[in-house]
Amino acid sequence: MSVVISGTGLFTPSEYITNEELVHSFNDYVSKFNEDNKELIAAGDLEALVPSSSEFIKKASGIEKRFVQDKKGILDINRMRPKLDERSNSQISILAEMAIKASKEAISQAEIDASDLDAVICGCSNLQRAYPAVAIEIQEELGINGYAYDMNVACSSATFAIQNAYNDIQSGVADRVLVVNPEICSGHLNFKDRDAHFIFGDACTAIILERDSHSEQAFKILGTKLQTKFSNNIRNNFGFLNAPEDSDPDSPDKLFIQKGRSVFKEVVPMVQDHIANHLSELKIDINKVKRLWLHQANLNMNQLIAKRLLGRDPEEGEMPIILDNYANTSSAGSIIAFHQHKNDFSKNQVGVISSFGAGYSVGSVIIKKI
Repeated sequence: MSVVISGTGLFTPSEYITNEELVHSFNDYVSKFNEDNKELIAAGDLEALVPSSSEFIKKASGIEKRFVQDKKGILDINRMRPKLDERSNSQISILAEMAIKASKEAISQAEIDASDLDAVICGCSNLQRAYPAVAIEIQEELGINGYAYDMNVACSSATFAIQNAYNDIQSGVADRVLVVNPEICSGHLNFKDRDAHFIFGDACTAIILERDSHSEQAFKILGTKLQTKFSNNIRNNFGFLNAPEDSDPDSPDKLFIQKGRSVFKEVVPMVQDHIANHLSELKIDINKVKRLWLHQANLNMNQLIAKRLLGRDPEEGEMPIILDNYANTSSAGSIIAFHQHKNDFSKNQVGVISSFGAGYSVGSVIIKKI
């Protein structure tokens, strides 16, 4: 039985922050911190903070700007986090709102109605609440009969959710499934951390999977493959047990933390082997792959993964990059790349969607244009 991706959608916030704006704010914070603590720093009891630069950010990551839900709160050195208004229980949640906007584009592209869908899977790195599921809220707002649930595999949530949707369709549980990936990554980022304050942005993607499709945008899924391996090198300890544990809510480990060099060293070969093995299992030559839509976290990482897979530097168009404008949008990144760089495919051309991140987790979806 064939399962196809028949439509994709993208929601992008209206506000964005350039590297220059982010660095200006961060360096003002550094100056204030060092001045306020100059006696402790002089005594050797506290380490002075080091300013950042746009050149450092670009070289380290390839990122030039990021879209965010709230710019003012992030750049305010007395706050340095987004300011989002708390919504009442009778109002739609912000994650659901983002997802619905992206979903409507995907539904239109798939040339179906929301009522044609059987299920919603909401996969993202940070869910707004424990329950009720954001996916069920989205289901209600779109008027979808069937079932819905949330899941979290950090940056790989999209590909893991795609496999779940693929399996449900293959098994006959559903005919059409909506996968959404609403990410407000600016909410879990420590904007006081020089090594990480520039990494993330906000966005939401949507994907329609179904048994068959008349959409000219449809891609047949040739296979999905998932892999996980435990690592502490990327972590976020924020959760509902923080209060009963009496843990410090302002502790840096309640936000995104990572050991960047270790992640780079360990994840690159893991992803390379994963994709190579998946292609081998499907008897697909890497030279027959038109495009790699990779997770958008770091330009240098993606370039090395592609180079190792291809045995050469990737040519323009073989590995599209969107992180220069979007930064790391966690699970949404590889889907943004796919959404924006798929319309030039001809019949039977093959591509690979791959995500990777905390866990460690790696997911790959190999597709062919119908």
